[in-house]
This record gives sequence, structure tokens and C-alpha cells, in this order.
Amino acid sequence: IKGRRDAVLISTKTALPMGDGPGDYGSSRSRLIRSVDDALRRLGTDYIDLLQLHAFDAGTPIEEVLSTLDNLIRAGKLRYVGVSNFSGWQVMKSLAQADSQGYPRYVAHQVYYSLVGRDYEWELMPLGLDQGVGALVWSPLGWGRLTGKIRRGQLLPEQSRLHDTASFGPPVEDEHLYRVMDALDVVAEETGKTVPQIAINWLLQRPTVSSVIIGARNEEQLRQNLGAVGWTLTPEQIRQLDAASEVTAPYPYFPYRRQEGFARLNPPVV
Repeated sequence: IKGRRDAVLISTKTALPMGDGPGDYGSSRSRLIRSVDDALRRLGTDYIDLLQLHAFDAGTPIEEVLSTLDNLIRAGKLRYVGVSNFSGWQVMKSLAQADSQGYPRYVAHQVYYSLVGRDYEWELMPLGLDQGVGALVWSPLGWGRLTGKIRRGQLLPEQSRLHDTASFGPPVEDEHLYRVMDALDVVAEETGKTVPQIAINWLLQRPTVSSVIIGARNEEQLRQNLGAVGWTLTPEQIRQLDAASEVTAPYPYFPYRRQEGFARLNPPVV
């Protein structure tokens, strides 16, 4: 990034363990200060555009976290702050405390969200809309399940890394995955786009989604993923994908999606 700093946005995360010592994990004042200074040194820059807390630290008072982030912003080391993998109450409590004490608000929430993992929609999406917190989506292809390599009756090659990622990520029932893939194949035929491009484009058209984090093993994969932008799915295609990927909402959300009286009081976002 040397000589091009103004042309790039840098985002990094902290909080997860980076060693075995008591000060090597979490969001304490000392850990945050050291993490930011270390990141600046490694990146060869003097500020970070967006620092995100990788996880909620229940062992550190929220006021300590927010005041430290405020000091780092005032020092010019950070521009904005966000979180990742927080629950709704954790985000809301942090925002309320930031508002009451004049600390910077979290502007972004890095979340897992995909056509085979729509839990984000139950609580975090409505919160994001209400509070102005944008979503940065990680694993938009459902831990590799939506690359187009998994279909009904189709065995994975022995060397495929999907054997690992598909077992490591949040569980997905086989039939649910196949139903989503069937719908993606129909839309792919209609649009001439690839399955991953359609899955990413669907996300980019969802409320609160500001950006999608993509990964690539080579330049060709990167170019393929970038083909997800510059076009839009039709409302009917979105409806087909929504229907194929829908699952029963957990309590207390299912009445608002299944019963008219509840839905009239608090309509679902999507």
C-alpha cells in the first residue's frame, strides 16, 4: 500500500487470542492499544480505516472498551470502529452506552450470512436498520457450500477442501442445501451467471448489507467473484431464492412470520 494509502480502505480485527498470555486476547484497554499499534507497524501505515472487535469480550466492561476506542480515534490511529459476531443485545447495549457517554458508535457488524445461513435476518438485520449499522458479510458462499461443487447425488473429489469447510461451518441439512442449489441453477440458466455470482449478488441486494468479503485462491477466482456486481437479480428471481432458502424462524421470531396479527404489528424486514 506504500504510495497508495489514500486509494485503499484498511479494515482489521482484534480480540481473539494471539498468544497464551493473559494479555494476548480480549478487548481490554492494554490489549486494544497494543493490537492497534502492532497492526499499524505490520501494515506500514499510521491509521486504520475500520477496526472491528472479532468477538464480544464479556470479561471487560463495555465502558472500558468504548473509552479506549474513543482515545484511539482521537489519537488519529482509527477512523471508525465496528464489531463481528456479536448478538443483538451485545450490539445494542454497546450502542446505548456509546450514545449516553458520547463515545463513537459501532458503524459496522461483520456477520455470517448466506443463502444457506439466514439467521442474521431474525435480530441483527432489524437492529442494523434501526441503528444504522451496516453489515459486512463473511463467508457469503456458506463455507464453500455454494461454489457449485455440491449437488444432489454428486460426490466431492477426495482432495476438495469442502470436506473440511462444510463440516466446520454452521450445520446445513443436505436437503436444504440441495433445494437452494436447485433454485440457483434455475437462476443461473436465466441470467448466464455462475452460482457463486448469483449467491453474492443476492446478498448485495439485501437490506443493511454494505459489502461482502470474498476470498480467492487465484486471480481467476477473484475475477469470477467480482462478476457478482454490475447487475441485479429480478424481483421474481429474488423471490425464488428466498423461498428455496427459507427455514422456520426460531422463537420469538416465528409468530411474526407465520401469524398475520403479529406480522401486522412488526412486519419482517425481508
